[in-house]
Amino acid sequence: MLRFWEIYLILSTFLLNGKHKIALDPYLKGEGTIVTKEEVIEVLKTCYDPEIPINIIDLGLVYGVEVEGDLVHIKMTLTMPGCPMGELIIENVKRKVEAIEGVKEAKIELVWDPPWTPDRISEEAMKRITK
Repeated sequence: MLRFWEIYLILSTFLLNGKHKIALDPYLKGEGTIVTKEEVIEVLKTCYDPEIPINIIDLGLVYGVEVEGDLVHIKMTLTMPGCPMGELIIENVKRKVEAIEGVKEAKIELVWDPPWTPDRISEEAMKRITK
């Protein structure tokens, strides 16, 4: 039987917004497709910490995105070391970014400096959660 977080991961992988094609197999990805940083960021906005109803961009967990050809390097953190959902979040990010047409591999670098604080939450997200 699948656990909640496994179902979340599977469904969220396939619920990308309509701007992005989902490749079910890495060999189906388009050759020569140019991936942009903006496209990667839009996909990251569909990734959530299951314990917090804010995407990881608005939550301030992503410190950097670099695109080099078909390789995407993401520097990110978690809300705290030992976050119980950390592995799930990272796996979800990797899976969704690698589903972007033209991305062969996503490398996720987990960093702790600077440490995450609630100050990193976007203004828009703060308005949503404080209503």
